[in-house]
Formats: sequence, structure tokens, C-alpha cells
Amino acid sequence: MTDAEPLGIAVLGAADIAWRRTLPAVGRCQGLRLVAVASRTPEKARTFAERFDCDAVTGYERLLAREDVQAVYIPLPNALHEEWAEAALRAGKHVLVEKSLSADGAAALKLARTARERGLAFMENFAFLHHTQHRTVADLVAEGAIGTPQLFSASFGIPRGDDGLIRYSRGLAGGALRETGCYPVRAAQLFLGADVEVIGSRLRFDADLGVDMAGSALLADAAGVTAQCDFGLDHAYRNTYAVWGSEGRIELDRAFTPPPDARPMLRLLRADHREERVLPAADQFLGAVTAFASACADPAARESHTDDAVRQAALLESVVTRDAATRPPAPDRGHAAEEGR
Repeated sequence: MTDAEPLGIAVLGAADIAWRRTLPAVGRCQGLRLVAVASRTPEKARTFAERFDCDAVTGYERLLAREDVQAVYIPLPNALHEEWAEAALRAGKHVLVEKSLSADGAAALKLARTARERGLAFMENFAFLHHTQHRTVADLVAEGAIGTPQLFSASFGIPRGDDGLIRYSRGLAGGALRETGCYPVRAAQLFLGADVEVIGSRLRFDADLGVDMAGSALLADAAGVTAQCDFGLDHAYRNTYAVWGSEGRIELDRAFTPPPDARPMLRLLRADHREERVLPAADQFLGAVTAFASACADPAARESHTDDAVRQAALLESVVTRDAATRPPAPDRGHAAEEGR
């Protein structure tokens, strides 16, 4: 990317994640140049534009019509991801969309086909994948440090927040699975591979909010290696994963959201050995936007990102359908009331 002109990128939506992490990373990425931020609220667009030295645009359609925008980043609420990803692709823009893209495998496949037909990059923004700590874990597993892998386990839960937040909105496709559960499910694929399937799940819903507040999913690969994924929105904070093998275990804290200056802690545990390693810091958001810039420039770098997005959406859909298929029927409250008289 260093020998070419930076690609003009714009943002659909004045989201907090864009303000705190993604746009500062774009500013450090040699392959991208921030052109504009669009919001349906003019004041929000101007606030972003003043901080990041770009144009403020009112309305997403106006932004997609700009010829100086070759790519877009979409950090909108979950319910709007599919609609605006499709609109951006049809406008000829490369697309980086925040997780979770979708919990509908067919919808993700449709977007992937549109991207391929138009020769565009299409990537779901799981920034944690671009932190170097995961390569360290994978290398240790490949070297046989814990013997043969038997189980992957991951947990991501956060404390309860204000009910007015987007993550608790049914209409905006909130809920624990798409807010935090997507991370363990995506991480499981690093160690179980692309043939992983959901073999069981359970979601716990808030009856008043109408969204899932917690859940667990059990995944497995063709060889029977399993992944236990736990997640929630009403929990003491936990953000970790582990790989358990025939001869030991590797544990990683702050697996999904380490700040760019944080040095992660890795623990290697064996019967006669306990080792703690402080790993190098890394800016995973810079890694993510750099990977996106490379995919925009190089057609050969696009396919894996597109395939990943489709597979992830299909797995999240399977978590939902597995839960629905095995959930006990709700008690007949009317009948119960009759019996209680």
C-alpha cells in the first residue's frame, strides 16, 4: 500500500467505536485517507469532522454518492448493517462493517455475492483477530506445547448497563449473542477451523426487553474437538479464552479488547510447569484497518475476509436455531392459574 495513493474512506454513522478506536487507527494507516463522516444528525457529523479533519455529511445516501469515497466503514446498529452494506456495495464502495454483520447466513451470502460480482472488498471488523497474541497461542499449540488440543473455551461478558443502550434494543437487533457472543464464536474458528458446527446452544432472554441477555454455545469440528462459548450482558466482566490439550493448557486474559498499549498475559500450564509470559503490545484496530486496506488494493486478499463473514453469520444463526429447537415450551400461565385456585 505504500507505493499507491491512500484509498478514500468514509464512515456511515457517528458511533462510539469509530470515535474511540477505528478512526484513530485509520489516521495511522498508510493505505487509507479519511474523507468524510456521515450522520443523520448534522451536529454529530460536525463533531466527528472537527476532530478527525474530514468533511461532515448529513445523510448516508449523500455520502455514498461521493466520487472521492472508494470505501466505507459501517459502525451502525446491528439492524442496519445488512441494508447499508448492500447499499454501499451497490454504490461501488469497498465495505468494512462492524460486528456483528448478521445472524442470517443467507443474507451474508447475498452480500458476499454482490461484493464478488463487483470486485469489492467485504470484511467484518473483528479487530481482535489482528492482535499478535493470537499468533503466539497458535504457534505454541502447533509446537505441541500442550499436546493434542481437546477443548477450546472462551467467555466474554460485561456488566449490565442502562436499558436504553443499543445493545438492549430488540428493534436494533441487540442482545448478548451479537454484542459479546460473536467474539468467542469467531475465536473458536481460529483453533477448530472452517468446518466447525454448532451442536448445542441456550440463550436466556429478558422478557421485558425482548433480547437475549446471556447464552452458551457448544461447537465442534469434524474430529470432535469442541469449543465452549459463554457470553452475556449482565455479568461481572470477563474476557478470556483457553486451549486445553492432552498435556497442558494455554490461557489468555483480555483476549478480545486489549488497549493498544496493553501487554497481554499468557499462561502456559502443564503438570510440572507453570509459566507466565508478558506478550508485546499491539494495536489491533490498526491491524484491522491495514488488512482492510490491503484487501481493497489486492483482489487475492479479499476472499478469506468474505468467506469469514459468511461463515460467522451462519454460525450465529445456528446458535439461535439450536436454542429455539431445544427450548422447553413456556408454561401455560392461564392453565397454571386455574389449577392454583
